[in-house]
Amino acid sequence: MKVVGIIGAGSMGSGIAQVAATAGHEVILLDSSKPMLQKAQQSLNKILNRLVEKGKLTKSEAGAVLDRIKFTNNLEEFSPCELIIEAIIEDLNIKKQVFRELEAVVSKSCVIASNTSSLSVSAIASACDHAQRVLGIHFFNPAPLMPLVEVIPAVQTNPDVLSDARKTIDSWGKITVLTKDTPGFIVNRVARPFYGEALRILEEGIADVATIDWAMTEIGGFRMGPFTLMDFIGNDINYTVTETVFKSFFYDPRYKPSFTQKRLAEAGYLGRKTGKGYYDYSEGASKPEPNFDKKLGTEIFNRILVMLINEAADALFWNIASKEDIDLAMTKGVNYPAGLLMWADEIGIDNCVKQMDQLYDEYLEDRYRCSPLLRRMVRDKKTFY
Repeated sequence: MKVVGIIGAGSMGSGIAQVAATAGHEVILLDSSKPMLQKAQQSLNKILNRLVEKGKLTKSEAGAVLDRIKFTNNLEEFSPCELIIEAIIEDLNIKKQVFRELEAVVSKSCVIASNTSSLSVSAIASACDHAQRVLGIHFFNPAPLMPLVEVIPAVQTNPDVLSDARKTIDSWGKITVLTKDTPGFIVNRVARPFYGEALRILEEGIADVATIDWAMTEIGGFRMGPFTLMDFIGNDINYTVTETVFKSFFYDPRYKPSFTQKRLAEAGYLGRKTGKGYYDYSEGASKPEPNFDKKLGTEIFNRILVMLINEAADALFWNIASKEDIDLAMTKGVNYPAGLLMWADEIGIDNCVKQMDQLYDEYLEDRYRCSPLLRRMVRDKKTFY
């Protein structure tokens, strides 16, 4: 069994440590902050005890998982590691510095991975003398519960390193998808319209927050509406990901952030964690009632869905991932009710093109340009599956 190192004892880092230790690995969890390590230890203890109460683990199994995790603030402890996953702040310069320091400690065969959700893995790898052993391994929060992991080779990654790392993560009971090192990878790229188009509909005054959420959950079958989800993620985090993807795509209007979300983040209305976001979470606050107009709700759902399908089709057009991995990523990474490309087949690709063209004719904005792949498929009478 490989010795696995995790950098960062926040919720993501400690979650990945739990997954690796549960799979039988010796794990070294590192954080520069001693209080953070103590908090992670207490939190893991609590989570494992809850799993015992639910009958998912025996008391001795839970004890063994915790015993396999070593908590440290000393980088030198990483010397026996064969795989290290970094899960720290999304700052390229800080990540590069950490990877440089790691190389001085670990063996030449140790694989070093970043859990980045939106930064260039190739840029992170460039900080290393042995860049061929670097790749992206992107878990979703909470790591023990979310089945999906995006595996991202950098330009420099050795194919054997990629294959071995993917096998390791698969052996942890995770579902891995392979994606190109492009902004947002699969999930954070393809999901942008779920938030962006909902915000656009709100800003235009077509419908309010509660109505848009109702349309997506009741008519669309999504587990959470976009505004409930943004409040859950945090408006600061969701806005930053959108802004990062927008800048990384050379300011493509498709990913343009929203002033509404920017202002909420600036005001400190971050969602659940601050008690206020698009909704008021304070005690006794009443939840706004949606407008139950089915015609309006269907229009909202169709508009957001076709934008999501267009984004998924474009990811396939640019060879970001296979059609199977794109659909798998959206169902297992963000719990969409169906794979978007399969959904496109169901509603008809010609319908998708027609709806995209109607939006483009209405707004004359590049944001609503239809993917060339969808047009080709209509012309050639093809479907995704």
